Amino acid sequence: MTSEHVIVVERRSDFRWSDPGVRIVTAEAFIAEEPRPRARARKVTNLCRNYSYLGMGYYCSLLAEARGDRVTPSVETIVALQRGKQQAASLTVLDRLIGPLDSVPQSVSSLTLHVFFGLAEDAELTALARKSFELFRCPLLRLHLQRREPSPGWHVAALQSLDPRDVDAHRDGLFDEALAHFTRRHWRPAAPVAAPRMDLAILHDPNDPLPPSSRRTLQKIVDVGQDMGIAVELIEKKDFSRLTQFDALFIRETTAVNHHTFQFAKKAAAEGMPVIDDPVSILRCTNKAYLAELLKGHGIATPRTHLVSRRTLGDLPRGLAYPVVVKVPDGSFSRSVKKAENAEALHAIAREMLRESGIILLQEFMYTDFDWRIGLVGGEPLFAAKYYMCEGHWQILRHGEDGGYVEGRTQAVSLDAVPPPVLQAATRAARLVGNGFYGVDLKCNAAGAHVIEINDNPNLDAGVEDALVGDALYRTLLGHLLARMDWRLNREGAAPPCSGPAPRHLAACQGTARWSEPAGTGAAVPAR
Repeated sequence: MTSEHVIVVERRSDFRWSDPGVRIVTAEAFIAEEPRPRARARKVTNLCRNYSYLGMGYYCSLLAEARGDRVTPSVETIVALQRGKQQAASLTVLDRLIGPLDSVPQSVSSLTLHVFFGLAEDAELTALARKSFELFRCPLLRLHLQRREPSPGWHVAALQSLDPRDVDAHRDGLFDEALAHFTRRHWRPAAPVAAPRMDLAILHDPNDPLPPSSRRTLQKIVDVGQDMGIAVELIEKKDFSRLTQFDALFIRETTAVNHHTFQFAKKAAAEGMPVIDDPVSILRCTNKAYLAELLKGHGIATPRTHLVSRRTLGDLPRGLAYPVVVKVPDGSFSRSVKKAENAEALHAIAREMLRESGIILLQEFMYTDFDWRIGLVGGEPLFAAKYYMCEGHWQILRHGEDGGYVEGRTQAVSLDAVPPPVLQAATRAARLVGNGFYGVDLKCNAAGAHVIEINDNPNLDAGVEDALVGDALYRTLLGHLLARMDWRLNREGAAPPCSGPAPRHLAACQGTARWSEPAGTGAAVPAR
């Protein structure tokens, strides 16, 4: 059963627009409802006339939160709208998004902008409208813009919530469009369809030159989700304000801590939504210094690794074997990873990298024809592949001066054909990070299996990682998210479903991977 969406108004006549396809109730009726357990959290849009403290609008949001609903605006937002100082700091952020507005005559010194669910009429102010909704999460807003004097430009002088009765009739079309976009429901009557088991958002960047999943793969996930009764929608950075309208989030965009992907992950986790990659995994996996200490502290074999700072660069261990690999801790896709053939080259590379990062890694060079990649979800192996080095190069990716790159070939391998030490090391390593979706890279030689790194947001491409198992791989991933959502909704009851064989057989629980909260975190922990 999909999440119920409810619109709350003070009087039924306040909602004069055509049927939006969701339930509309009065504030009195909403407040009078008897609290009851629900299989899914409701999505509540509070369109009361005002949100003054202890007024009807305030209580509707307060009681919605108490009942476990996802309400817009939240009580936190309502309080923020009343606080001048807190609002002023946010208005400064909005000021940067106002363009020159050259079309406005010089004789006009002030403007009023109506924003409905992040949408506005003026195309010049699209970014401003979207950001104002992201910051204040109030369905209907009125922004007052003033021309700066004597300096050029404009600024947001004030911002306030808007009474739905004050929406002008000539803006009804904008309101209809904005509400339909926000609720992701079409206004026109539609043939009855089965309600989805889960609404899943996949965050992606269509302009990413090295995406973790191709557009073809994303469409494959959409199609498999449809077969499983899961509604899957591709979203982008600009859709941040809509995130809470979904039940779960799957990030298929290269992650970083100082990046919008981390903000999406934090927001989803704060809302109690299952998310891959969760913020804890992003923090842990995107920093190689953290991983080096984590693996070493748990006795997992890795290439010999040294953490070096500006102060310790001159005190390198005696007998350091060359060549040596030099890494910036938060690099990805073989970026900021170089090989030093001798001490002179090492110092030159290190000095350059230390301008970017306070700590860098020196790692024993271990050449192999290929790296093992073991994909895991919920702490269990999901797929295996060999990532071969580029011809004539020591890495699986070779970046060119022109921004292009060459990639070594990939060979999918049956999990049964993976050397047991490789599978065991990958599983141990991934479980140290959490219970999400990870790609563990290893090198295997006469000395055994060595973990190179643990990736959140691992590569997953149709015809590559899924070459041997096909759609079963995607069913297991989506089943994992579905199981986590169900478990969170029933955390007072039994453990998550699926006590069958591990996902390595890709048949457990009809695509539902085993999952439980990682010890000591209190939150789900996915991967890169």
